[in-house]
Amino acid sequence: MRVLVVDDEAPARARIRGLLEALPGWECCGEAATGEQALMELGQTAPDVVLLDIRMPGMDGLETARHMASLDQPPAVIFTTAFEEHALEAFEAQAVGYLLKPLRRERLEEALEAARRVTRAQLAEAGEAVHGPGQARTHICARMRGGLQLVPVDEVLYFQADNKYVTVRHLQGQVLIEDSLRQLEDEFGEAFVRVHRNALAARKFLEGLERNTTSGAQLRLRECEETLEVSRRHLPGLRRELRALGR
Repeated sequence: MRVLVVDDEAPARARIRGLLEALPGWECCGEAATGEQALMELGQTAPDVVLLDIRMPGMDGLETARHMASLDQPPAVIFTTAFEEHALEAFEAQAVGYLLKPLRRERLEEALEAARRVTRAQLAEAGEAVHGPGQARTHICARMRGGLQLVPVDEVLYFQADNKYVTVRHLQGQVLIEDSLRQLEDEFGEAFVRVHRNALAARKFLEGLERNTTSGAQLRLRECEETLEVSRRHLPGLRRELRALGR
């Protein structure tokens, strides 16, 4: 069974790797120092289990687990941390195990054996639970050819719904995700404003309005060549937003 070790401290990763080497039937297939690196490693190493530190700079372990759960075949997650107060959050994230640092061989072996017995159906159910309410993500995660692409939320220009997908237009291009616009508005409402029933625009990139003889008002965004159609319903609120920004 293959294990990916994720911890921002190199000595902690080395210790876990040493413990795994002493356990028959388990191998360390890769390491990562951040949540972002861990998600990139998934496509390269295809682990069965991820030993995932909760408290890391940038994307923490809880958000990383949420993104992992979006995969068609997510790995089982065992959280590791030096802070016991995170136990409840870990259980709410449907981790198959929770280990306090420093890790002991006996407890690690027990947690890994429990992960071995987790069925695919249980992992799918855990994935649904992980996508429930919680702290807003720092990144949007899109599935790309079996792997994952991360987009920092602060680089997103707008979200636009089209049938079952939402286009995420960001500074480097665009990706498609399956989140609903309502879910995105609930999660990121402080940073985005509704401009149409099918679109949310980032407040930090709002630039101004222009008239279009065929469709009415259009919203201009900084760093973006396209404009967004603004519905009559949302036009007054958007004008207030722009006045507040001095635009």
